[in-house]
Amino acid sequence: MHSHIASEIWGELKRYVNTVDRTEAAETLVSILIDNDEDPEDIRDVFKHDSDVKRALTSYLDNDKDYEQEEEYDEDSEYNDEEWE
Repeated sequence: MHSHIASEIWGELKRYVNTVDRTEAAETLVSILIDNDEDPEDIRDVFKHDSDVKRALTSYLDNDKDYEQEEEYDEDSEYNDEEWE
């Protein structure tokens, strides 16, 4: 539900954001939606016609995957360190 409201607000305000700043604004929008437990699929569906938000969502999800992979690696390396002691 937040995605629909955010989409309406974004649609109205986007034209007031300088073109060079839209990427960062879209990234902030996606981050706020995700932080408020909005499902990425809902965001993708609601903003399917907005290339700035779609790119920001893809970037956010790719960065999140990288972060999760780093955490898994760190956990594994800590476990392995204990084995060697």
